[in-house]
Amino acid sequence: MTKLYVSNKDETVRMFKSDFMEAFSRVHWTVPLWIFVPVIGYFLYRAIAIYELSAGTIILNIIFGLFIWTLTEYVLHRFVFHLEPKSNMGKRMHFIFHGVHHDYPNDTKRLVMPPSVSIPLASLFYVLFLLIFGADQVSPFFVGFITGYLFYDITHYAVHHFNMKSKFWLYIKNHHMLHHYKWDNLGFGVSQPIWDFVFGTTYPKKDKKNNN
Repeated sequence: MTKLYVSNKDETVRMFKSDFMEAFSRVHWTVPLWIFVPVIGYFLYRAIAIYELSAGTIILNIIFGLFIWTLTEYVLHRFVFHLEPKSNMGKRMHFIFHGVHHDYPNDTKRLVMPPSVSIPLASLFYVLFLLIFGADQVSPFFVGFITGYLFYDITHYAVHHFNMKSKFWLYIKNHHMLHHYKWDNLGFGVSQPIWDFVFGTTYPKKDKKNNN
């Protein structure tokens, strides 16, 4: 495979001169769980106890939120994380947000979103969905959306560092590894490959066969 990385070891490069800023760029893979599992519980409580939504309404909104997350994951990865800016500032921002991960794909401290990114991003999405769906419906919807995000973040860590054995997880892992090591312009789905098939960014047939 074409070498599209600087190092495959569990190491990285310093991104900031400031020790304070540098510390915020590194995060243990469990941190998103500590932050967002309580958020999921809070919005589920709102849906049940405050807005008294029916079980059917809650379940349907959660499923819809999960679905929208899968599309969001694809769009962010393809059009934001893989944007190729021309300016030096733009290139610097791209490296901070995603380029460093492609250069050092097995760095354990830069595989999940740091809170300095995930919390503002989640807040922006919540405000957007609140305006679209209203306060009552957004609660179960956001449960699904954030659950999808957590599945994505933990899956991303797992495919780089966990020993996969089942066919399903091996498929997910191999799909992402092809993106890192051969086709960085394809395979933008991390937790699932659905939208790659929909939008034609899956791998050539030869690689898909080798992926199974």
